[in-house]
Amino acid sequence: MNDNVKKIHEASMRILNKTGMKFYHPDALEILKNHGIKVDGNVAYFTEDQIMEWVRKAPSTAPLYASDSRFDMQIGGNRRYNGPCGGATFIMDKDGQTRPALFSDFIKLIKLFEGNPSYCLNGGLACQPNDIPTESYITLLALASMLHTQKCIFAAAGDYESMETLIQMACIRFGVTVEELKEKPRLCTIANTNTPLYLDKIMTETVLTMAKYRQPVIIASAAMAGTTAPVTLAGMIAVVNAEVLATIVLAQMCEPGAPVIYGSQSTNADMATGAIAIGSPEGALSYKYCAEMAKFYGIPSRAGGSLSDAKSFNVQAGYESMMTCMACKESGINIMTQSAGIIDSYLAVSYEKLITDFEILDFTERYLKDIDVNADTVPLDLIHEVGHAGQYLIEEHTLDYCRSELLAPHVSVRGAIADPVGQFEKNIEKRMEQLLKVYQKPDISTEICRDLKALLLKEGIDEAYIDMAVDS
Repeated sequence: MNDNVKKIHEASMRILNKTGMKFYHPDALEILKNHGIKVDGNVAYFTEDQIMEWVRKAPSTAPLYASDSRFDMQIGGNRRYNGPCGGATFIMDKDGQTRPALFSDFIKLIKLFEGNPSYCLNGGLACQPNDIPTESYITLLALASMLHTQKCIFAAAGDYESMETLIQMACIRFGVTVEELKEKPRLCTIANTNTPLYLDKIMTETVLTMAKYRQPVIIASAAMAGTTAPVTLAGMIAVVNAEVLATIVLAQMCEPGAPVIYGSQSTNADMATGAIAIGSPEGALSYKYCAEMAKFYGIPSRAGGSLSDAKSFNVQAGYESMMTCMACKESGINIMTQSAGIIDSYLAVSYEKLITDFEILDFTERYLKDIDVNADTVPLDLIHEVGHAGQYLIEEHTLDYCRSELLAPHVSVRGAIADPVGQFEKNIEKRMEQLLKVYQKPDISTEICRDLKALLLKEGIDEAYIDMAVDS
């Protein structure tokens, strides 16, 4: 056991016992009281035995099923998955200027993630479109996701009514009953705690609904060391751990054995400005310890991404994203959300950065694949035959291994190039065009589309917005 992990666990237990966790929703307070948790007002106080009794009920693996079984996920263990970007309200153009995100941007992002074989999860809140009503976000974005991806469905968080609608949509889209949906989960979402130490009503309703239907829910904190949490990383991580564990306990009390994922999107605040610092080494360390704490409790993990605070697509966007991505991958985070495209403190998505982050994912996966040492990969007879001052370029061994052993980058510029200054940008554009070209919209029956549309119309969603998702 990592000694730091043990110390953080012990500190979190003392926090939950002495300071407690505030729950704003009466349903949460009632569940906690009914299970013997001490509640004073809207603050719940836990003993270590109570925490561990319920945390142990959470499964070590969270399965998630796609319409195309090639993309089914078993979240947990040593498996690593990439998740789409989320939450940005702007699109950053090549010159660094931003514009409001549109519904068409959301669908374009889905198509880009769909075309990349490195993803099994798609949808979510890839961006927050400016041209659809905010009160319809959850259902309209879920509709667009369900119609445009064959991969596992990521969804946004919402209140009871919105989440129940998502469940109905999933049953229609996949042609299953509610009981069958419970047996083979089709939706995954994120419920964020509020630092320091409370859970609001909307996120409570997200957690309780997802647990009720046994759909995986990521319970995550997005603390900022120095503003919403202690400035010391150990202090911040102890608070984050307390928040996540208390919310996992609530989910397990609602539905023992419901799949949950331990999450942290925490980082530090920049002490000069008070702004969030998403591309920092402190953020990378936070993601590392998210993986460590999740392993300690035997729960799948989610964190981080390829993140940068850069204000334009520049070298800062590259080195910060590589660091945060590598921290997640090397520490064993099971789902790395925000894996591509995010820039400027989560405010914007850059298409150019997204394509470059796809390359970062390829680079880090190749690095983590390591090397295979055997009689074929160390060809002693060939080495002896080539001898001194020879060459291997035209050898059969090179032809056999050159495609599987060596990563062929899509974007990076190598060798002699006629236009070395502009080639990188050309490669990005070419790769984006390739991904959009290979995209194929799922073949969904007219009956399913009709039933989904009827459900959303019944929920009061404007038909014009529904048609935008259906016809794109």
